[in-house]
Amino acid sequence: MIITLLYFVLFRYAVVEGGLWTEGSGDPSGECMCKAFLPNSTFPVGELISLESTAVEINRKLEIEISKVETYEFKLSIYMAKITNLTVLIKLMENDPDSYSELHLEEVKIKIMQVEALIVELQASIQATSAVLITIREQIRVTVSALTQLEITYDKNVVLVTRREYLILQQKLEACEIRHNEIFNPSIGICNHSGIRRISKPIISQLNADLNGGFKYGGWGKDSKPLPGSEDMYWYYGYTDTLVTKITQYSDYYKLIMRQAFKTHELYVRYQYDWQGTGNNYVVRENTLYYQFRSTFGMAKFNMTSVTAQFKVIPKASTRFSYHYSANQNLDFAADESGLWVTYATEESKGKLVLGKINEETFEVDKVWQTSIFKPSVGNTFMVCGVMYATRSVDSKTEEIFYTFDTRTEKESYVSVPFEKFQDSYVYLDYNPTDQKLYMYNNGYYISYHVWFNREGSRDKLLISK
Repeated sequence: MIITLLYFVLFRYAVVEGGLWTEGSGDPSGECMCKAFLPNSTFPVGELISLESTAVEINRKLEIEISKVETYEFKLSIYMAKITNLTVLIKLMENDPDSYSELHLEEVKIKIMQVEALIVELQASIQATSAVLITIREQIRVTVSALTQLEITYDKNVVLVTRREYLILQQKLEACEIRHNEIFNPSIGICNHSGIRRISKPIISQLNADLNGGFKYGGWGKDSKPLPGSEDMYWYYGYTDTLVTKITQYSDYYKLIMRQAFKTHELYVRYQYDWQGTGNNYVVRENTLYYQFRSTFGMAKFNMTSVTAQFKVIPKASTRFSYHYSANQNLDFAADESGLWVTYATEESKGKLVLGKINEETFEVDKVWQTSIFKPSVGNTFMVCGVMYATRSVDSKTEEIFYTFDTRTEKESYVSVPFEKFQDSYVYLDYNPTDQKLYMYNNGYYISYHVWFNREGSRDKLLISK
């Protein structure tokens, strides 16, 4: 494969047509003389070969970890059977204690200790695999980023073969992570935690589908409550300003990275309708886009299945207060395990954030909570399990979750959960309950984060998902 690529590179960069190759017979000896004019920037073949070698190494690591996950699954089924048998035995002993001697009790204790030791060993193995998977993901991220740069700078067709190898590896990794998640992190959709403990380093997928660094405004992510069959779907929108004109859908992560959309919905069709929005804080839920309507100011929802739109005014919501990083972020939509939400500010609240719960059937704001934080000082907000989290800038490289408001207890608190923000500013940050990840749109790049939660009686758990 590498040899084929080398020939292809030489062919592409010593093109017969276009004036890069000339021929003649001007030599006195009668020999045919050819002159090749090579470009000033030589294609980095060595770098491409190195990336292919890295792909082979990553594939080897992945195969090992996939094998380990399969082993964990098998061991887990055995341990579950042991625990079930012990539970039955203990129940029999409780119902008829006179039939069992001290020796029987000691035997049961030993068996319990053995199972406990096996579980502790398995937990350590699981944590080790989680760490390796994170390392592999980082390797793939770095190399895909390098390939993207090569694709932009040099010949797209040369890089495409190697790039596809990495995308296949990425897909393989995601399948392994999903299986790992299903076996060892069955908490998705369950709020059995006391809040976010920490955030992972940023995972940079790539520059947006338009390959345009000028598209600083936009968002991306997954459906927070997908319809059957669309669980793997991703969506994206980006533009040079805060105008929202369309939304593009991708059937899965691979298609997103390959920029192979299956549907683009236009929010403006001349002489038919103008459903355009503004701002950068939209979400997709049940194949419906919830966003800030441009004119007149209010909230909107665009059903991508029926291609219909609906609009509602939020009483007292003001257009005067936006988030710290961007204008026109007056309505911020969020979705979590408990439903659909919107945050905004009012003249009455003097710019302090108001949180509203949206009734998805009536498309009305059913209940509101007043907070004590000034919206223009906030970077962004998102919802997790009925709790609002607000962020702010610490410095050019660090963002911080600094405030929470719990709608169940109506209590607010100040916290400190710092995380890297990749670049100094961003316009979109939202949590997705289907994979418990944060999605950020940062200066045109797709960014995501894994989340650790505080769970009673357990260590930190990294939520690895697609």
